[in-house]
Amino acid sequence: MSLMNPHYFLAVDLGATSGRVILATLGNEQIELEVLHRFPNRLIQIGDNYYWNIYALYEEILQGLSEAGRRNLPITSIGIDTWGVDFVFVSEDGTLAGLPRAYRDPYTNGMPELFFKKCPRRDVYARTGIQIMNFNSLYQLFALHCENSSALKNANKLLFIPDALSYLLTGKQVCEYTILSTSQFMNPRTKQVDKELLSLAGVSSDIIPLIVMPGVEIGKLSPSIAQSTGLGEIPIVAVAGHDTGSAVAATPAKDEGFAYLSSGTWSLMGIELNEPEINDRSFEMNFTNEGGVDGTTRFLKNITGMWLLEQCRAAWKREGREYSYLEIMEMMRTTSPSAQVINPDAEEFAAPTNMPEAIRGYCKSHNMPIPQDDATMIRLIFDSLAARYADVLDTLRKVAPFEIKALHVIGGGAQNALLNQMTANACGIPVVAGPSEATALGNVMVQARAAGLVGSLSEMRQYIRRSIHTETFVPQSN
Repeated sequence: MSLMNPHYFLAVDLGATSGRVILATLGNEQIELEVLHRFPNRLIQIGDNYYWNIYALYEEILQGLSEAGRRNLPITSIGIDTWGVDFVFVSEDGTLAGLPRAYRDPYTNGMPELFFKKCPRRDVYARTGIQIMNFNSLYQLFALHCENSSALKNANKLLFIPDALSYLLTGKQVCEYTILSTSQFMNPRTKQVDKELLSLAGVSSDIIPLIVMPGVEIGKLSPSIAQSTGLGEIPIVAVAGHDTGSAVAATPAKDEGFAYLSSGTWSLMGIELNEPEINDRSFEMNFTNEGGVDGTTRFLKNITGMWLLEQCRAAWKREGREYSYLEIMEMMRTTSPSAQVINPDAEEFAAPTNMPEAIRGYCKSHNMPIPQDDATMIRLIFDSLAARYADVLDTLRKVAPFEIKALHVIGGGAQNALLNQMTANACGIPVVAGPSEATALGNVMVQARAAGLVGSLSEMRQYIRRSIHTETFVPQSN
């Protein structure tokens, strides 16, 4: 495609298992994405604890930025998005105080219940609108306080992962709003930190740096990085630092009557609201209110997604059986529907050492048929995800101030045609699949708006609709 007066942006998109540095080209009201560098993101286990190797991620990002520098293109800006809740501390001298703990670290097991002795569960939810999950940042901080953590003792500031990487690149410390909203210590109405909750966790609110909204320039690449990468001192712009916030911003919906399913390792299903939905009903449903672009609220439910399949594939690979996704789809087509389904969100599946064994154990304890081969196991996972999506959508219908006419599947799961059709059948409404690169597109469009190339969130989505192909799956009777 020939582009007139193209503009170039870099999106750093980090997930819990891999990361990419992506070059985006905007021109002729179209977007082109090119992955310049792809790299793994691995948990480090030290003793009984799990950490993220933030220095390895930093080096991989530099490699991607250097590849961009070799292109000799006039890059407008850089944006970074990652998963939520996890953070790293910065000491008074500016160095990182240890590696960030990972949300799958078991050190938060039982911490919410212990914290509720200080502040009741219902009050915590009423103040934050965030569903209770043991790995939320609030309980991570409380766990570190209870551990008498030296990293916490030496902390001057707390930086969530995208903000920490921006800091390593620019030397500037900020706290981006959408990533903060995942923490369970932000008031979603004032969009400020709840000082009392932090105090109850044993932490001063002074640890949180300046809160910024998506679209604000954080700072420019430090002189040494500007030179080593060949990019020059270009700005890093705060995007929706939470990857789901970026993905939802890229949902190519034409009107407000939609639900979204950000489908990947985690599945996040929700609707977009102008104000938080925090009441007895949302508390009982354990739904979450996270921040979005333009001050919107992402009212959603976390669902364990392709984590189940990914962990099964890893276990099978260790046993000498490796399946491509094409092979998995073929195995699905030749297997009968499951007689019963599992709950993908069951505690047994959070961090098992062997996922197939965990699923078989769940089936046995719930008097369900136990999968006898890999194909049956795969079918059970897919049937269970589709059923779970339908359950959550039914709940959203009771809350939404509009009729939900379609479900937009965005992220990597948009490419899973078979699961998309199963989801349409289970939910009873059309499923619109795409874009698979929603997170990167949302990241880039916030940068483009900061550069004055687009205006409202609606215009951003319209731009994306012109640039990508979607596929619609209409419900079919079995």
